[in-house]
Amino acid sequence: MNVLNYNYGDNLKKIVDCLKEGKLVVYPTDTIYGIAADIRNVNSIKKVYATKKRSFDKSISICFHDINQLEKYVFLNDEIKQIIEKSLPGPYTFLLEKKDIINPLLTANTSVVGVRIPDNRVSYDLTCDFPITSTSANISDCPTPTNILQIQKQLGNNISVYINQGELKNNQPSTIIDLTNKKPVIVRKGIHDEKVLNSILKINL
Repeated sequence: MNVLNYNYGDNLKKIVDCLKEGKLVVYPTDTIYGIAADIRNVNSIKKVYATKKRSFDKSISICFHDINQLEKYVFLNDEIKQIIEKSLPGPYTFLLEKKDIINPLLTANTSVVGVRIPDNRVSYDLTCDFPITSTSANISDCPTPTNILQIQKQLGNNISVYINQGELKNNQPSTIIDLTNKKPVIVRKGIHDEKVLNSILKINL
């Protein structure tokens, strides 16, 4: 178990190598600290569920590098692309129809997946080669700590690397918006820009 300060590039290769080896990493986003696993590795996905003591009937969202990477994993029409370009990177999770490349473990055997592109340099760099899981760094149904020391107390040696970006003062979850129907629907209100959110809700899908 290592605690690393990221410093915009320091230790990046070491951290990405850990993910490729099937290990778990705690990383900062623009909302709260999350647990990263390589979504291409089914054993890594299972480790996330075990570490969080999370039921397999609850889905786990995915963190992507950019819209080009995202398009390989989910179905996007012109209206959804417009929403993504308007709001991401940012503190939003969008529910979208997934492609078969996404392991059904992550979506609780449904066709819908939550996707994020956070406004955070660390998560941007970590996802350069492949997407990672985007789920809060805590035991399920416990409060999400605001700093690495408190997260370590919850998750311990189940995590190989903790990336320390200090206290995340907002510590609110993302706003979840369902884009799988004819109109966007707010599933959970978290951090958001009111003007951006209102403009999203007016779009017909």
